[in-house]
Amino acid sequence: MFKKIALLAVSTLALAACQDQASGGQGGTRSEVRIVGSSTVFPFAKAVAEQFSASGANTSPILESTGTGGGMKLFCAGVGANTPDIVNASRRMKGTEFEMCKENGVTDVVEIQVGIDGIAVAQANEGPAIKLTPTQIYEAIAERPFGKKNETKNWSDIDSSLPDIAISVYGPPSTSGTRDALTELIMEVGCKTDAATKALKETDEDEYDAICHDVRADGAYIDAGENDNLIVQKLKANPNSLGIFGYSFLEENTDSVRGVSVSDVQPEYDAIASGEYPGARPLYIYAKKQHVGVIPGLQEYLTEFVNAGGADGYLVKAGLIASPDDVRTQMTETVKNLPVLTGTELK
Repeated sequence: MFKKIALLAVSTLALAACQDQASGGQGGTRSEVRIVGSSTVFPFAKAVAEQFSASGANTSPILESTGTGGGMKLFCAGVGANTPDIVNASRRMKGTEFEMCKENGVTDVVEIQVGIDGIAVAQANEGPAIKLTPTQIYEAIAERPFGKKNETKNWSDIDSSLPDIAISVYGPPSTSGTRDALTELIMEVGCKTDAATKALKETDEDEYDAICHDVRADGAYIDAGENDNLIVQKLKANPNSLGIFGYSFLEENTDSVRGVSVSDVQPEYDAIASGEYPGARPLYIYAKKQHVGVIPGLQEYLTEFVNAGGADGYLVKAGLIASPDDVRTQMTETVKNLPVLTGTELK
C-alpha cells in the first residue's frame, strides 16, 4: 500500500496550507488521481491506471478522454480537488496554455515525455492502393492551399497518378493534439514547398498560419471527434476514404486497416522511432507538483507510467513507441525530482 508522499523540506504549517489549496480550500482531499486529455494517450494512461491499481495502490485513477486542448483547459483551471492532477497530451504544452495555468495559480507544472507516436494515415485493407506526400495531403485537406480556395474533388485532381476517387478524409477535431501535430508535421511541411507561401511567414504570420493550417470545411475532411476507434469503423464502412489517427490505433486494427506511406515511408514502429516517418511526434503527460503529497499515489503513478514505457514495458506491447534511452533516463529523474517548467521551453 502506498503511503502519502511527504514533502521533507516544508514545515507542518506549509504542508497544511498546501493540502488546503489542493483540496479546494475545504480541508479535505480526493483519494484518487484524476486524469484528463488526449484520446491518443488515453489507452496508455488507462493501461497504467489498471496496472497501478492491481499492484496494490490504495487509489484507482479516474480518466477522461477530452482531447489535448480540452484537457489543458481543465488542467489549467486552477489548483484543488475539483481540478485534474494530470493532463495527457499528444503534443507539447503551448506557451499560451502555460500562461493560462500561471494566471489560475497552477504555477508548478512538471512535463514528462512518456513515449513516441506517429500520425498515421490509413485506409481499409480493401481500399485502392495509394501513397502520398505531405504536399499532396496538404493540397487535399487545406482550406486554401498556397492561398487559393480548395476546389479539388478527387485525388486525381491533385496528381494524375493518384486514384480517380473522391477526397474523403476522416480526421481529428481542432481540440485534438493529433490535429495540432497534423498541421505542424504534415500540412505545414507541404505548405512550405511553395517559396512564396514560405516567405509569407516573415511578412504576415497570421496569414501564413491560416494558409498552412486551416482545414477545409466542405465535406472532404470529416471531423470524426476525439474517438479514434470511430475513424477505424468509418474506414471499414467506406473503403475509398482515408483516416488520420495515432499509430497505436493502426497497430491495434491491422486486421481491417493498413498504413499509407508518406514520402515512401510506412507508418511502422522502427520508422517512427527513428524519426524517418514524417509524422513522428513525442507524447507527454503534465502533472501539478502542487498536488504531490496531497493526492495519494500521484507521484507513484507518474513513476509507473515512465517505467511502463520502456523498450520491454507493457505499453510498447500496447502500441506505444519507446523514447530513446537518453530521454527515458532523463524522465526517470524527472518523476523522481519533479523539476517544474519555466515557460521558456515552450512556444
